[in-house]
Amino acid sequence: MKLRIFESISVDGYFTDRQGAIAWAHSGREDPEFGAWVASNASGGGILLFGRVTYQMMEAFWPTPAAAAQMPEVARGMNAARKLVASRTIKPTWVNTRLIEGDLIESVRALKAEGDRSITVLGSGSVAAQLGEAGLVDEYQFVVLPVALGAGRTVFTKGAILRLVEHRAFRCGNVVLTYAAQS
Repeated sequence: MKLRIFESISVDGYFTDRQGAIAWAHSGREDPEFGAWVASNASGGGILLFGRVTYQMMEAFWPTPAAAAQMPEVARGMNAARKLVASRTIKPTWVNTRLIEGDLIESVRALKAEGDRSITVLGSGSVAAQLGEAGLVDEYQFVVLPVALGAGRTVFTKGAILRLVEHRAFRCGNVVLTYAAQS
């Protein structure tokens, strides 16, 4: 089973700005081709893994009528997907969601060993960093947005060696880069 980290990042490598906000990642120009790619990517059929903060943002939006009206294909995929949340403080209410019990690293290691479905970490920088440090990440997929933040949070807590396996540029200026993690 493959574990993928999916992050929208600034051109200088941050997934949040100095204040921890991500609104900058959703303020780009409209691009039908990029929208179609997002819809296709959201219907991947794997397991989604979130940290608490990202889970609460996603749970507050994707099950709503507004999400279904704005991005119906993505909303369908997000709501239908099997979801896991790493948290000790919340009780998930979003359909098809369960808590990861116990140690995050050991739980993900066991999931990778037993399953045949891919796992994608959406956002969730702390979870992504922990899994990367533990050597459990197989692939990183970044949507690089044409904005420089100057500071913020990065998904990496130490150096990582990655190998580019795919790239795609869109008219809106976003570039999708897919990297294999090197051991």
